[in-house]
Amino acid sequence: MKLRKVTAASAAILALALTATACGSDDKDSDSADTGSSGGDKKITVGIKFDQPGIGQKTPQGYEGFDVDVATYVAKELGYSEDQIEWKEAKSADRETMLQRGDVDFIAASYSINDERAAKVDFAGPYLLAHQDVLIRSDDNSIKSPEDLNSKKLCSVTGSTSAQNVKDKLAPKAQLQQYPTYSACLTGVQNGQIDALTTDDSILAGYASQANFKGKFKLGGFKMTNENYGIGVKKGSDLKAKINTALEKMVADKAWDKAVADNLGPAGYKNEPAPKIGNIVK
Repeated sequence: MKLRKVTAASAAILALALTATACGSDDKDSDSADTGSSGGDKKITVGIKFDQPGIGQKTPQGYEGFDVDVATYVAKELGYSEDQIEWKEAKSADRETMLQRGDVDFIAASYSINDERAAKVDFAGPYLLAHQDVLIRSDDNSIKSPEDLNSKKLCSVTGSTSAQNVKDKLAPKAQLQQYPTYSACLTGVQNGQIDALTTDDSILAGYASQANFKGKFKLGGFKMTNENYGIGVKKGSDLKAKINTALEKMVADKAWDKAVADNLGPAGYKNEPAPKIGNIVK
């Protein structure tokens, strides 16, 4: 009888220990980026572009670009070191879905704020005011205004509305050319097959800032549209307010200016001042 009592007591202690362990595991798993925890096993998942030089690019050495610098600063203010960031590619068509599914905690990927997107996700920022512009050869003095694009070969990527916007509103006689990538358009401009490439000036500056293109291109400076870049979060997430605070600090301590100069400066990019949080320029 004594043996059975001891065995039963031992079994009860073992069960209690297992229950306590399971509870502890549940607590750990319930942590999220919203807590700002910086425990050694914590990660924050951030969506960026992988294929936009100067903005967000995956390289053999890691990840680089203006959006990467902004996201890294924000993550640090949320309590995460650089090695606790898990980067995920956020293609333009996938961004809202990634946030809604919880695939990422936030997205910084040349993500322009507009009403259609804001109905599906929330935005912190804006943190950059970009404009649609054109990139031309540095020795081309024939394009001094959007109207000069009439009869010129104007390139943008397949599926983009940028070139069509120019043709519809500014240069109806522009000859639209669609290439699969911005890099292909840029090669066309370089060898003279294309006269100009159009998209956001920040993206154009990023491409032109690459070492192999330095000095070969210039921005038109036309400011044809306003593109307010924001950081996307899941609808209702309290990360929005925390990210806004981080962005304000980044501007105040001049880290924002340094990020612009480091990533976009080599192309002679004349950036707008850092925008005020919540100020959407139409």
